[in-house]
Amino acid sequence: MKKLILIISLFIGIHANAQQGDWKTVGKFISRDSITKGNYTLIFVNLDSTFVKQGDAVKQRMEDAFFKVYPEEAKAFNKKTLRKVVFIIDPNYKGVAATADGTVRYNPKWMLKQPTDLDVVTHEVMHIVQDYGDNAGPGWLTEGIADYVRYVYGVDNATAKWTLPALKPTHHYDNAYRITARFLVWVEKDVKKGIVQKLDSQLRSHTYKDDSWKKLTGKTLDELWAAYVSNENKPA
Repeated sequence: MKKLILIISLFIGIHANAQQGDWKTVGKFISRDSITKGNYTLIFVNLDSTFVKQGDAVKQRMEDAFFKVYPEEAKAFNKKTLRKVVFIIDPNYKGVAATADGTVRYNPKWMLKQPTDLDVVTHEVMHIVQDYGDNAGPGWLTEGIADYVRYVYGVDNATAKWTLPALKPTHHYDNAYRITARFLVWVEKDVKKGIVQKLDSQLRSHTYKDDSWKKLTGKTLDELWAAYVSNENKPA
């Protein structure tokens, strides 16, 4: 039941779709900046008075992170991704960040408390690049790919002390986020280079099936996980 609730919440609250983000729908705002570099535009909307006073450095680093990683993600995964993205610093959002409709909402308290966690940007804008729409595939894989991309393309995970977790007996490939990402890193490295891009493409085109892993690697998902666990548990 917990797993089902997680997957439902991922599709409702976090997935991105092809609609263009629109800052005009946020209501009254304190500040708005529009920055264009190359083919991409970032509209940065701030709704939080504390962030106005204390967040200039964080804002600049978030912008820098966006313009570094978003073009890289687009080139690697989806060249047709949105050209305009909206960031909203939203005091009413109580999570860390969430993405929908080309817009990423960030919790100002988190960004001010954890100013080095810039690669939350890397993860969230990957959801825009993913653009899977509804019923494309499992939510755990969507989030696993986004954290895989954070691991590979992140600008400063080390300073934020963000790492992929060591394998534990309680882990499973469908735990999502970093646990799934670590599994994907292993599959990419030791089994099939380029598989993450292929899975991402299938999810976007709604051609992903349970047997996609078998067709791409010669092994089922369960067989791959068993091989991963065996490999990770080998004596050093």
